[in-house]
Amino acid sequence: MNAPVLVLAGASGFIGRYLQRRFDADGWRIRTIDRSGAAAGNSAHWGGTAGISRALEGSDLLVNLAGKSVSCRYNAGNRAEIFRSRTETTAELGRALADCTAPPRDWFNASTGTIYRHAEDHAQTEADGELGSGFSVEVAKAWEAALTQADLPSIRRIPLRMSIVMGPYVPGEGGGVMRPFEVLARTGLGGRMAAGTQKYSWTHVEDVYRAIRFLHDRPEIRGPVNIASPQVVDNRELMRRVRAALRVPFGFPTPAWLLEMGAVLIRTEIELVLKSRWVESEKLNRAGFQWKYPALSGALAAIRDAERQ
Repeated sequence: MNAPVLVLAGASGFIGRYLQRRFDADGWRIRTIDRSGAAAGNSAHWGGTAGISRALEGSDLLVNLAGKSVSCRYNAGNRAEIFRSRTETTAELGRALADCTAPPRDWFNASTGTIYRHAEDHAQTEADGELGSGFSVEVAKAWEAALTQADLPSIRRIPLRMSIVMGPYVPGEGGGVMRPFEVLARTGLGGRMAAGTQKYSWTHVEDVYRAIRFLHDRPEIRGPVNIASPQVVDNRELMRRVRAALRVPFGFPTPAWLLEMGAVLIRTEIELVLKSRWVESEKLNRAGFQWKYPALSGALAAIRDAERQ
């Protein structure tokens, strides 16, 4: 039997590199789409729609992760690039798939749990989650709209509404989403951020991979899918667990005004730590998905151990 074929778009980032390694280890053949198409093993590049169609022809699964990192200041130029890098690449994939005679059965497109409103009252599920407002939400809405606009009735399309993805830092690839929290803890500022009541939905990158495999094997699941580990914590608890993992006994709280100053200095946005993201993976849980890292303490320990190797 021939090995299944994955086409991975936007494969150069932290999540993409991790998925490449895991799918390869499990015997999949991998074709990638990137900005240049020049890297070894890459078979297509953005702007070369005909080449993308050839890469997609005869494949089994398309996973698209393309998009500029949101860890930046939201000035006019960055806002335009965040928006464009998601919607235009998704639209180009739709055009390329329309030209295929044997397209993949499944197209899973990255999205974000940030599409839901700031929620401290209850979890946001796929069935009853309330969409929010603001720049990040409008980007997510447009991203998902680009996925559904193409006339591709034979292809199952699922927006993956991922919570904050955690994993070990790898030089040249990124990851290490916990590093800013760890720096604060080591410098004595490892207490709550602002009120500390904002929820923190997260998932380990290994569970992103496992969720993608799980969904590919279950064609009955349709529509957007949340990817968020079951144990949601608030910011106060998050920082307590970070301190415990680092064996730091105490941390002073960080007020919102100081967080804003720090965000300017490191060229990011305060929304990334102050928005309350309370996301529940109702579809995965009801379908019987088993999380490898359901609890934050286990995920933090695994990340710490991997970074020490």
